Amino acid sequence: MIRTQRLAAGVCALLAALASGIAFPGQAVADETDDQAAPKVELVLDVSGSMRTADIDGGTRMAAAKQAFNEVLDATPEGVQLGIRTLGANYHGNDRKVGCKDTAQLYPVSTLDRTEAKTAVATLQPTGWTPIGPALLKAADDLQGGDGTRRIVLISDGEDTCQPLDPCEVAREIAAKGVGLTIDTLGLVPDAKTRDQLSCIADATGGTYTSVQHKEELTDRVGQLVHRAADPVVTPVATEGTDQCSSAPALKSGLYTDREEFGQQRWYKVDVNPGQELRASVSVAADRAVNPDYGVLLRAVTATGREIVRGEASGTGRTDVISTGLRYPKAESDDENTAAETVCVQVTNSFSAASGVKTSPGLPIELTVDVVDGPSKASDVASFGLGRGWWLLGALVLTGFLAGVLWGWLSRWRVAVWRTN
Repeated sequence: MIRTQRLAAGVCALLAALASGIAFPGQAVADETDDQAAPKVELVLDVSGSMRTADIDGGTRMAAAKQAFNEVLDATPEGVQLGIRTLGANYHGNDRKVGCKDTAQLYPVSTLDRTEAKTAVATLQPTGWTPIGPALLKAADDLQGGDGTRRIVLISDGEDTCQPLDPCEVAREIAAKGVGLTIDTLGLVPDAKTRDQLSCIADATGGTYTSVQHKEELTDRVGQLVHRAADPVVTPVATEGTDQCSSAPALKSGLYTDREEFGQQRWYKVDVNPGQELRASVSVAADRAVNPDYGVLLRAVTATGREIVRGEASGTGRTDVISTGLRYPKAESDDENTAAETVCVQVTNSFSAASGVKTSPGLPIELTVDVVDGPSKASDVASFGLGRGWWLLGALVLTGFLAGVLWGWLSRWRVAVWRTN
């Protein structure tokens, strides 16, 4: 009993220590971001008549959206200024011209009053049309001002019903203004046309599209996007890869952007000292219609052309982005004067453009390079995948061998005794 109590006390102490360790880094991050401009997010919700449909976990789409909003509002970080805009929430009639102007700001983009925002959401009832394009234009105006990140999160269960104002063109116009605004889209039980339109809107601004079938998925995804707006912004550095390693740009640890033509390869160089580890990842975005069945390959190659390690990924349909990565630990050297090794990093894609789609400019790629200290000793590196457990395997093998010899000797002795008797 005493031993059990001591064990329980030890576990509690360990959990408390872990909790403390997690809390302090979080506080440090909060302190570091206090001086940053407040990020802004506007949730744009489709309240058109189709939101009455009951096909999400036995409830209506509107009920799922309200629940998601309530949970997200509770979890919104303190530093985020959040607003809510609706489309199709107020006009009950059949006049298309009037219905396509039906977008209103339900809650202004500001420091969040959770009670007030929840009360406003509770009053919503599925009503009218689906003017996505006009709602996006108004939402962009709602987020003007300030230097912080700006994000629109659009939740809809159908495609825009107010053509010819194409919401994809609206998103492209917003992106062309260079205002640094990202539009993420979520489709509630979407059909093919809705999925294509919402994907197009997200792609135009570098956002993401997510198909939602369940309440938990909607809550989790909206929460992720709101929290993402509060993350510290890392500004990528524009670079330009080449068609061979010898003339490739030399990169240090950081985040880089480039463009790569369909089916092209780009080269970059990274210096890795003995005892360091190279970690690299690449993402290629399909910012236009592409043919299915594509992939991306990331290779680390020596200056003489020998492949060291590779990472690869493939896809079978249009996605927001495809990514892969690799790690290369450079072993330590006994010679302190050993020079750094130049590692050639190659990015290759197998995308092909759909019929009638322009191939220029190339696809946007994002390359992350991180050179960190590797294992300090050779014994820290896995030996045959066992790490420091190699000696245990050796001991087990030796024990098995001795046991076999002893068992064989005893068996022979028993046979000899039996024969003599």
